[in-house]
Amino acid sequence: MTIPEPNGVHAAWLPPEAFRAIGSRRVLVCGDGPLAGTVREEAEAACARHGGSLTADSPDLVLALSTARPLPAAAARLAGPEGPGEQGFVLARHDGVTVVLADDPAGLLYGLFHVVRLGEAAFGAARPAETHRPAVPRRMVDHWDNVAVHPVMGQVERGYAGGSIFWADGAARGDLTRVRAYGRLLAACGVNAITVNNVNVHATEAHLLTDRLGDVAAIAGALRPYGIRVHLSVNFASPVALGGLPGADPLDERVREWWAATTARVYETIPDFGGYVVKADSEGQPGPFAYGRTHADGAGVLADALEPFGGVVHWRAFVYNHRQDWRDRSTDRARAAHDHFQPLDGEFRDNVILQVKHGPMDFQPREPVSPVIAAMPRTRLAVEFQATQEYTGQQRHVCYLAPMWREVLGFRPWGPAGRAVAEVAGEMVAVSNVGDDPYWTGHPLAQANLYAFGRLAWDPWLEPAAILDEWIDLTFAPAPDPPRGTLHALMDGSWRTYERYTAPLGAGFMVRPGHHYGPDVDGYEYTPWGTYHFADRDGVGVDRTRASGTGFTGQYPPPWSEVYESPERCPDELLLFFHHVPYGHVLHDGSTVIQHIYDTHFAGAEEAAAYGRLWEEAAGSVEPALHARVRELLGEQLRSAEEWRDQVNTYFFRKSGVPDARGRRIH
Repeated sequence: MTIPEPNGVHAAWLPPEAFRAIGSRRVLVCGDGPLAGTVREEAEAACARHGGSLTADSPDLVLALSTARPLPAAAARLAGPEGPGEQGFVLARHDGVTVVLADDPAGLLYGLFHVVRLGEAAFGAARPAETHRPAVPRRMVDHWDNVAVHPVMGQVERGYAGGSIFWADGAARGDLTRVRAYGRLLAACGVNAITVNNVNVHATEAHLLTDRLGDVAAIAGALRPYGIRVHLSVNFASPVALGGLPGADPLDERVREWWAATTARVYETIPDFGGYVVKADSEGQPGPFAYGRTHADGAGVLADALEPFGGVVHWRAFVYNHRQDWRDRSTDRARAAHDHFQPLDGEFRDNVILQVKHGPMDFQPREPVSPVIAAMPRTRLAVEFQATQEYTGQQRHVCYLAPMWREVLGFRPWGPAGRAVAEVAGEMVAVSNVGDDPYWTGHPLAQANLYAFGRLAWDPWLEPAAILDEWIDLTFAPAPDPPRGTLHALMDGSWRTYERYTAPLGAGFMVRPGHHYGPDVDGYEYTPWGTYHFADRDGVGVDRTRASGTGFTGQYPPPWSEVYESPERCPDELLLFFHHVPYGHVLHDGSTVIQHIYDTHFAGAEEAAAYGRLWEEAAGSVEPALHARVRELLGEQLRSAEEWRDQVNTYFFRKSGVPDARGRRIH
């Protein structure tokens, strides 16, 4: 294996310079197997570039499996009765030697990349033994990539970075060098699983399960050297579409046999295959409801087929009525996932993971945490985030999402003494923001979101600013003076800046229907999608209380069920998600709702204008083409932010008739 460095593609957070600290030293790698071989290849390539060597003679860095024999003395000092366990590693520095010790090859790979992150700091003062273990065993990115270009959604559904890195012209790409490089990037931030096709499985993609399985096997082979296991999104009705059966009833023995035989063939082709991802009975996708069965029944037939091979089913909880009557205020899309799935708690197989979006709606800039996460203690759960910026600027806007994700992971559904979301979730998943753009994510600064997801999935208690430091120091390692201060000024608060000039106080979906870019305050207000804000001349917001609304607040355990029920206690940033209030309602900071809308939208646009000025400060310390790309995108962000400001402020001025207290221009 050679280290993948596709021509013309940005190195992201693994530029050659990031390996200087390792590559300029004497390195010893001890261990066997493919992943240990990857570690050896990485060390060898770094040494060849930076003047070091692979040697057993007085090494500066030892990377060893605990099972290696003989175990070098420096590593033997770290071996003990309780090792780091699966995927973990121990790092220490003593007597001038830095040591990484792991119980399995995956841990050795993650230990190597941790040393890369530390750089010269890994070779400084003595460092007592520190154990690093992932918080969850599976850390996954889902690609919404189509093999065949979809007439509406294109090659990548909700993709903002060009075409697919896996598929082109209706087939798998012949050259998988870039796929291997992608696997390397994922491993370096801690991701170890991937789906390679859209959860909306169209006709062409359905065949990846059967006669086009060889394409999936080729991709799996490209990712395997970096410990990335491939999963496949499948259509629930595959027994009909691919097997010629009259139905897909999960309790029909013929259906069960078809899934069992098909799955066995998958594992014959891809022995380390991860499992299936399923979107069923959602937004037109087929599912068990057609046969009078439950989601547990539907997931069960796939789980039984996968169980002999150690595979898992990720069953998405994104199920709701997308043909809602906008005049019916008793139907609430936010309630849907809890209504559908909470009664099934305890009925899912052990190898079924219920994949729950982090909020109850759809990846909005601000939502409460989904109540499903606290409502299913007997079901394995994965929390799903969206790295692709569908509702957060579509990678034309700087919007560093780690602060939002960190808030979700730190949220305690049962109050301060209870467990946090990070302690409830058994897995973490993100929808990938990667495409075939030379910068991977379209906007070069959007790379930080994918990196941050991997790091938070490994350790959900990391601070977003510290993760950003890591990404900056790695990505801009060739620069003599990485523009750390400039990038922090741009990115630290960018999610809240985006929130300021778009969605006020938890009222979401004020976007243009279809493509979801740019403002359209009433764009979804009279549609079947259930995404309403109910603004009228007197007030705005959705009444989701038990006392007078949809009852959604009752899906939360105390104390949040009571906090959200009360407009006086509800956090301001979620007020309009839970309550319909007058424009004169006074927030906790003393301003009224209408003045808050005006103030935040003016402030958000001003902050977007400052981004362009800040970026010019980095002109001499980043690569010129990257600087030009970011400068162009910041110009679009400013244009869009001003459009958001003017449309939202004008809309609410015309609704309320209340002028801006500061006398600023509203159209």
